[in-house]
Amino acid sequence: NTAKIYAAQPSGCAPVSRAVKDGSDTIQPVKANTIAKSLAIGNPADGYYGLEAIREPGGYGEDVSDTEIIEGILLRARTEGIFAETAGGVVIGVTKKLVEQGRIGEDDFTVLAITGNGLKTQELLVGRTQQRLQIEPTLDGFMKKFEPPLESAI
Repeated sequence: NTAKIYAAQPSGCAPVSRAVKDGSDTIQPVKANTIAKSLAIGNPADGYYGLEAIREPGGYGEDVSDTEIIEGILLRARTEGIFAETAGGVVIGVTKKLVEQGRIGEDDFTVLAITGNGLKTQELLVGRTQQRLQIEPTLDGFMKKFEPPLESAI
């Protein structure tokens, strides 16, 4: 089995994934318009080489809307307890789409590269998450919030 590479880009700046989907060898520059600022590269200098790396082993390219980016961030936080930044939301959202499309099988060994943390872009989630849990900065304060009652442990 050869490892496949998939391009994951925000819809507001997706020159590589669009070229993959269109079957084009040319990257068409775009003006970036996305909340994923770290991926807002409308004319990637190495785009052609990226296309080769994606296509040669049979990969694909996909993109997600800003709404899907936020949904990806929230999905990862809810299921893994990890707070990703917008680029991570792109990776989660695109992976979800690729699985739904059947391009990534449910049993395929899949590695997602998500390196940024959500503290970089937390302002995007204001009003979209639950209220913050306030805990006294002591072990006792932590235990009061998280220790289950004795009867629920039996």
